[in-house]
Amino acid sequence: MSEVMQNMITRRSIRSYKPDMVPEEVINRIVEAGTYAATGMGKQSPIIIAVTNKELRDKLSKKNAEIMGHPDMDPFYGAPVVLIVLANKERPTYLYDGSLVMGNLMLAAHDEGLGSCWIHRAKEEFESPFGKEILKSLGIEGDYEGIGHCVIGYTNGEEPKAAPRKENYVYYIK
Repeated sequence: MSEVMQNMITRRSIRSYKPDMVPEEVINRIVEAGTYAATGMGKQSPIIIAVTNKELRDKLSKKNAEIMGHPDMDPFYGAPVVLIVLANKERPTYLYDGSLVMGNLMLAAHDEGLGSCWIHRAKEEFESPFGKEILKSLGIEGDYEGIGHCVIGYTNGEEPKAAPRKENYVYYIK
């Protein structure tokens, strides 16, 4: 089995992280993998915001928890790095494009020996004044929708086992 296939089969969503920061060069490799995700007609509608600043990371976590209705929890599970994927709604494939970027980020993190998890509610965050201010501060203009947060970091504890694959997952027409 190839390394790529092995990574696809063994990657798991991690929900407990050590506070240790991931080296910048590792984050850069993961982000680069995200930029090579397939996009509709190659138009590259997504953007990635890499957050390593603890203060902003904590504000994002708090906002995400408020949207979720659990203001006292950390929906990022302690992960020190948050890679936010947004995509330009002007492209009809923006949601799919951004989802493929998220997949590449998670696989690249696993390949680097890191845990990752897709955290939702980026849409609601970036529809809020809080999220719009982040985009404005970065000079990002356009009609972007939050697709997801890819949290990454060093796994704290054992990785979960894979759930058995369901019956009738695949149907063949020959």
